[in-house]
Amino acid sequence: MLMRKIFLVSMLLFMYLFLLGAGDTSDSNLRRPRWAGEFYPGSPEELRDNVADFLKKVDQRKVSGGLIALVSPHAGYFYSGQVAGYAYRQLEGEDFDTVVILGPSHYVPVKGACIYVEGWWETPMGKVKVDSELAKEILNKSHLFYFDEKTHIQEHSIEVQLPFLQTALKDFQIVPILVNDHSEEFSKLLANAIVSSRGKKRILILASTDMSHYHVYGQACLIDGTAIRDLENFDLGSLREHIKEGKAELCGGAAVFTAILSAKESGANRIRLLRYANSGDVTGDKTRVVGYGAFAIVREREEGTPPRKEKEKGGKKMLNEKQKKILLDIARKTIEEYVQTRKVPEFKVEDPLLKEKRGVFVTLHRRGMLRGCIGYIMPIEELFKAVSKMAIESSTADPRFPPVKPQELNDIEIEISVLTVPERIKSTDEIELGKHGVIVKRGYHQGVFLPQVATETGWSKEEFLNRLCYDKANLPEDAWKDKDTEIYTFSAQVFKEEK
Repeated sequence: MLMRKIFLVSMLLFMYLFLLGAGDTSDSNLRRPRWAGEFYPGSPEELRDNVADFLKKVDQRKVSGGLIALVSPHAGYFYSGQVAGYAYRQLEGEDFDTVVILGPSHYVPVKGACIYVEGWWETPMGKVKVDSELAKEILNKSHLFYFDEKTHIQEHSIEVQLPFLQTALKDFQIVPILVNDHSEEFSKLLANAIVSSRGKKRILILASTDMSHYHVYGQACLIDGTAIRDLENFDLGSLREHIKEGKAELCGGAAVFTAILSAKESGANRIRLLRYANSGDVTGDKTRVVGYGAFAIVREREEGTPPRKEKEKGGKKMLNEKQKKILLDIARKTIEEYVQTRKVPEFKVEDPLLKEKRGVFVTLHRRGMLRGCIGYIMPIEELFKAVSKMAIESSTADPRFPPVKPQELNDIEIEISVLTVPERIKSTDEIELGKHGVIVKRGYHQGVFLPQVATETGWSKEEFLNRLCYDKANLPEDAWKDKDTEIYTFSAQVFKEEK
């Protein structure tokens, strides 16, 4: 009797363990969250609230046209979550069967494309199924495509996108792809494989990338502005060359090139910048920043929508007196409110010209002396928003001066310089003092003088360039004569408050 009881207990225990194991077989195909609690909240409730808050704070409408692809950053949510929110807000009202997520591999070398072919990806918000049918279809298109689970386990570039997708979309599957090769040949190969494999499924292409890494604030804006301009012009050749030369940076460049080519094959004809910021805008530390951009890639009707390059050939329109006053009022109200309360006022502007992306500097004087000057050289922000943001920067973050105090506000005079896009010149003979602002750049050293500097100082051209190199770019005085030094010029419409 005792032996029989022992046998029955043993059988029951065996069956329990067997069933427990059988019910757990899916775990062999489950990619668990690696970065929960580090890059983003590990609590489901906190994560949902965090993502919902990012989406709620997006202050722009969806772009026109059919959405085909998105570009979103992949840093920790504290740094880049709000920029990512601008990308995922575009999914409002959208319905996709599968999201093909392209990201770089930061930890494991990848040759070709590493495609996750089956199973589930988990976040604190739940599981997302891999579209194994589409993944395998893509995988079979080339011997350069493969699956290695270990390559995906540590990588964050795809994982951090999932909570946003889980919030913005209802029923969808994913195809995670890690890729580092941004050569034209390979990008075309992978893009063609994605598009030719989709069948009748409606797919969204999602590229995961950050932008420039670890430059000072101003240089990061210039580098990222170059990438933004190439992207908005749909000029992949120029972007690839600028990345090669170090004039633009995208850690997920391979993902971006593949996403754009895939979208182009699907009929996309426009790339729209939704939001740009860098870590300095979040932390206040402008010494070593990382850039973040959100973009929508869409199909727009061609009628009445000339390409960006043609639009810029004729130059930008000049601001009239009313528009100048609006911008000066925005700068004044921003500085006064931020200096006194540390709150950023909101502005509603409908004027199309003030909503164009323009480079801009805000300069402050106090009793005839410079009190702060910071700006965007490249057109990476809508003009009225750029003025508000640079008003804060010039009053609180110019490293040459202490932050403006409330008791100084009545003595502060505001000057705004709205810039054209910088163009590289071959000879300093092309510089017209008083008309051109000038940028010198060599390696990681860069400096800029606005056009009015020459007028205010009375310097000769040689003095102007010497001081620009030495005082602003931390280069030898005669560095502008060196063939390795790049020189750019731009024009500016300059206006200031009336006394």
